[in-house]
Amino acid sequence: MNYLTIAWRNMCDRPLASTLTGLSMALGVAAVICVMVIHRIAVEQFEQDPQGYNFIVGGTGGRMQLVLSTVYHLDKPLYPISYDYYRKFTDGEYARYTDVVVPYCLGDTFVAGDFKYRVVGTTPELFDELKYDGDTSYEFSEGRNFKRENFFEGVVGSIVAKQGGLKVGETFNPTHGLAGEGDKHREFKVVGILAPTGTTNDRAIFVNMEGFYLLDGHALSAKPPTSDDTTPSTTPDPGIPSVGYDNAGNEVEPLPESQREVTSLLVRCPSAIDSMTLNTVINKSGSATQAVAPTEVVATLLDNIIGPVQVVLLVLTALIVLVAAIGILVSIYNSMSERAHDIAVMRALGASRMAVQLIVLLEAVLLALLGGVAGWVLGHLMIGIASPFVEARTGVSLDMLAFDASELVVIPALVLLAILAGVLPAFTAYRTDVAKALSGTR
Repeated sequence: MNYLTIAWRNMCDRPLASTLTGLSMALGVAAVICVMVIHRIAVEQFEQDPQGYNFIVGGTGGRMQLVLSTVYHLDKPLYPISYDYYRKFTDGEYARYTDVVVPYCLGDTFVAGDFKYRVVGTTPELFDELKYDGDTSYEFSEGRNFKRENFFEGVVGSIVAKQGGLKVGETFNPTHGLAGEGDKHREFKVVGILAPTGTTNDRAIFVNMEGFYLLDGHALSAKPPTSDDTTPSTTPDPGIPSVGYDNAGNEVEPLPESQREVTSLLVRCPSAIDSMTLNTVINKSGSATQAVAPTEVVATLLDNIIGPVQVVLLVLTALIVLVAAIGILVSIYNSMSERAHDIAVMRALGASRMAVQLIVLLEAVLLALLGGVAGWVLGHLMIGIASPFVEARTGVSLDMLAFDASELVVIPALVLLAILAGVLPAFTAYRTDVAKALSGTR
């Protein structure tokens, strides 16, 4: 009979103690796995969303707030910028540095039951020209992109369509304000449903900016004074249709430029040099605007907030595993007095002190390994179970089979921890007095 078999039998002789000790180890490992995998998925989500353009232009204020409101559809948007300033990027002095400029107009919400989704007024170029995740083009699972001349058309993200029950051909009424408690606007028609992208755009609605301007409370009554040194353009914006249509085919006049403003701009430049040049010009112009590279803000967010939170959670879960290791030590150590006679018999039959010590260490390692493997499986199962609820609330999809490279360290670390936990019981077994144990004296 080999040492591993003996260790296994010793463990099975104490089913309740072994089960409880292994369960505590499994729960600790499951918590570690959940923290590692969810952190990796969260990092990937944050890093892939601000892709497809070089920087965001918005009003002055917090850089983080600008990125959160524009890219992740969170937080309140900053004060809007004038339409004349937007035209600098399309057919003005900044146009030579730009390749694609996509405006965002924020301020409305779509409410579906307990869920609220941002409504973004924009242009068709968002889906025709920009790419998400760096190099992937937007696709539609149903329908098509909205058209510039059809003022009251919109496209919905995959999660919005699923949770809100919106289908191509149906209409919806945005609610004024971000709280979802304002008056309902006139209806927009759903003409397309985005294929899942794995980004926060899956939980947003995008409507034609021309129709967005015509909603109650969205037009400026008079052009306010600007602080960005912008001279109003004397030529009409070629991007605005001279006439548009509502969903009944009736002609609709677009809102005059003097009554327009935009919340932010997604700017893509032809080259890295153009991007750096324009970014510097905007930020040093002294105007009431700023250019922010979202990747830099996301990196700061990950380093200063997400990273430290992960460290704290890993420390807490590591403490759970440590307590489980102490449980292994206590469980085996408390059983040593019961095993004294068996150890003495083994010694009398020729087993060396080192062999007895190795058997005790192997038992500790077996408990840690079985608990660790069970915990690894349990951790991924927990991620799979939580995935539908997390996706429904945040739009982040958790893959049960997602694997983080740091998981490879868990099992070897458990083995080392088990060996350390088994040292004291093994030393006790090593010092067992054969004569006293066989005679029954203490």
